[in-house]
Amino acid sequence: MTLCCVCLPANAQQKTPAATRSQQREGAQIFSTLCASCHGLDGHGGERAPDIVANPEVQKISDAQIAKIISQGVPGTGMPSFRSLGPGKVQAVLAHLRALQGQTSSSPLAGSPAGGRSLFFGKGGCSECHMVNGVGGFIASDLSAYARTISPAEIREVITNPNKYLGARGNEVVATTQDGQTFTGIARNEDNFSLQLQTRDGVFHFVEKSSLRDLQHRTESLMPSYYGSRLTSQDLDDLVSYLIEVSRKHAIPQAKNNTESSHRADDDLD
Repeated sequence: MTLCCVCLPANAQQKTPAATRSQQREGAQIFSTLCASCHGLDGHGGERAPDIVANPEVQKISDAQIAKIISQGVPGTGMPSFRSLGPGKVQAVLAHLRALQGQTSSSPLAGSPAGGRSLFFGKGGCSECHMVNGVGGFIASDLSAYARTISPAEIREVITNPNKYLGARGNEVVATTQDGQTFTGIARNEDNFSLQLQTRDGVFHFVEKSSLRDLQHRTESLMPSYYGSRLTSQDLDDLVSYLIEVSRKHAIPQAKNNTESSHRADDDLD
């Protein structure tokens, strides 16, 4: 499926009624089968099709127009017709796309954003690594706009199972010097001879590899994996709702091109 936004008018958004969970699940399954091979599983584009999640021009296209594109395709482009899906399944795909885009603001939040904020800056410890609106840590990604293009279900999954979404910045590095001093963090710069590592406290450490006794690149995230057991279901709803509310209020940056506007969930929360 190749959605060509260049050939289409950026109509004002005309929202359809909020999708049910079963409809979104069906849409996700269809999207992964028919659309992901071109647009990517997360909708952020690939070699054969553009980003249809973070691209502001695509976000402006109305629900009715997108449904028409899915059903009829776009002549003269690589976007084929999926008329055989029928109206119901087309709407399911549309619902999944809007969820990926984070445009579910018409639906009430499952949790309390205020409660989520308390968790983020309190017992959850999220702010020790992540920043929101200029406040918090900076060893992990700024989450001010993270939830704008990620579905609530995926945010929850990343929180409870961070190792499933490892990104280049998420792998844990443990460096041990010849005198037994150990540094654990993320490798910001590394070559054959040296390593620049940032620890959880935000401090950068530059070391020559010849001075190390041991260097391990662990296939696990610095983000704790215990949130699924330590936080209640309500806690998780609150935390997800807080991230969504923050992202709704965050200004949408103007993407210069599809590559620059793309970002993955696995790289963001690690």
